[in-house]
Amino acid sequence: MSAPRLLAILGTAAIAVAVLIIGALHVVPPTSAISPYRRTISQYALTEAGGTFNVAVLILAAGSVATMLAVIGAGLAPARSGGVLAMLLWSVALAAVVYFPKHNWAVGPSMDGTVHRFASVVAFLSLPVGALLIGRAWWAHPRWRVHARWTWGLGLWSLLSLTPIVAAILAQPWTGVAWWRAIPLGAVERVLTISEVGIVLALAWWAAAASVRGAATVAAPGEQSAVSRD
Repeated sequence: MSAPRLLAILGTAAIAVAVLIIGALHVVPPTSAISPYRRTISQYALTEAGGTFNVAVLILAAGSVATMLAVIGAGLAPARSGGVLAMLLWSVALAAVVYFPKHNWAVGPSMDGTVHRFASVVAFLSLPVGALLIGRAWWAHPRWRVHARWTWGLGLWSLLSLTPIVAAILAQPWTGVAWWRAIPLGAVERVLTISEVGIVLALAWWAAAASVRGAATVAAPGEQSAVSRD
């Protein structure tokens, strides 16, 4: 088995484990009492199951790194490219979200809370941008255009999922309603998270397929393959 394929499989397995753990927190007491409609996913970190939640996020970050390395190894994106940088930012930002926990802003400002919020924004923006870049590079490739368009489409879905948040922030001066109360923030974040997990899984599947079929020997239009033709 080639290294890129093994990395893609490990990445997929790690992401599946992370999703199962976080999904279980939605249905197993006491965290099941947290509203998925209003409360963000990071709320689980403030409960007695916080350690479990943090481990799941770190597993997701590790799986994303493995997928990133698989993407590079399969020749889908050069190591020095915008798409790979975006995937790296996503993974680092996830780790930062764990290290700097969510803060209760009702008690006043906090450095940890500020970094947590900034890291969340970086994570939610960087991965869909990476998906758009990688998908667009292979958009018309005869063998990989379906994978490319799925990846690109998931990236677009992620960015569109941010629309309610942006609209609520822009409307706040006129409505007088805090943006996080004007929308079902928990639901919006979960839709966004599902799309971003989908991006990483799509890239892992694509990298695994490319490593088996030797697609890395065919560079995307206008790009040099990251893998030798030997």
